[in-house]
Amino acid sequence: MSGLTDHALAELDSIRSQGLFKAERTIDSPQNTSIRLANSSHVVNLCANNYLGLADHPDIVQAARDALDRWGYGMASVRFICGTQSVHHTLEQRISSFLGTDDTILYSSCFDANGGLFETLLSEQDAIISDQLNHASIIDGIRLCKAQRYRYRNNDMTDLEQQLQAAQGCRNRLIATDGVFSMDGDIGALPQLTELAEKYGAIMMVDDAHGEGVLGKGGRGIVDHFGLHGKVDVEVGTMSKAFGVVGGIVAGKAVIIEWLRQRGRPFLFSSAMTVPDAAACLTAVDLLEDSTQLVDKLWDNAKYFKAEMKRLGFNTGVTETPIT
Repeated sequence: MSGLTDHALAELDSIRSQGLFKAERTIDSPQNTSIRLANSSHVVNLCANNYLGLADHPDIVQAARDALDRWGYGMASVRFICGTQSVHHTLEQRISSFLGTDDTILYSSCFDANGGLFETLLSEQDAIISDQLNHASIIDGIRLCKAQRYRYRNNDMTDLEQQLQAAQGCRNRLIATDGVFSMDGDIGALPQLTELAEKYGAIMMVDDAHGEGVLGKGGRGIVDHFGLHGKVDVEVGTMSKAFGVVGGIVAGKAVIIEWLRQRGRPFLFSSAMTVPDAAACLTAVDLLEDSTQLVDKLWDNAKYFKAEMKRLGFNTGVTETPIT
């Protein structure tokens, strides 16, 4: 143990010396655009994923409170034993309708969704071709899978096609991309990606954690943004960003979702999403379906912010989304 402790201390010292040590900012107020910190100071918050301001929306807070009074809190089980309440199925159906997919499966987080996706669907006979700038959850999910791994340069369709050709001998090939790349705010080239997927008979997967609630009509995501319904086999997402709550989803073809229900380890061996969380998520979907006002306001704010930053001489990079 002393050897491990010494190694950990050396690693922490290295992290600090490189200026990479991550200190938590402790907030002492609801998540909002202006927040109070634990030291009683007030700051403007420009780094949250609370795109639509739903994290403290009164309707969502009330929905969680009402669900708590009706169902209690803890689920005490995984979904397939005794952890499924009617609200879980209702939420899955509503998300499917919202996104325009056959079916949806809920996870405790988007990281769990990606953690269980690849190893369930693919084996050593298959191949994954992944964008080099994909999110860490995709990278870790791929590491758990026995499929052969290929990587293509960010949004480089020529390189992707070369990787697809190199993987032609595999039984199944899956292309994995972020919908919105969370560091720079640029968008995955989904029209070209789906064309190549169709040309080479590959499965098309997109992680749209930063696109759902942001892109598309009323926040229906990157698939809707490009009008590619039916062209994407698997859509991974989160309820913890634009929707303001917590949880992960995989939506897509019905047979794939059923396969994940039967074999996906994070679904089979993790406690179900709590009912207050599920009820809050349902209300978030209601708000987006009822009006495009929140999404429209987000884009107005983003365009104004970027225009003013550029006017002041700042370079806002390649962003095509509110991420700046």
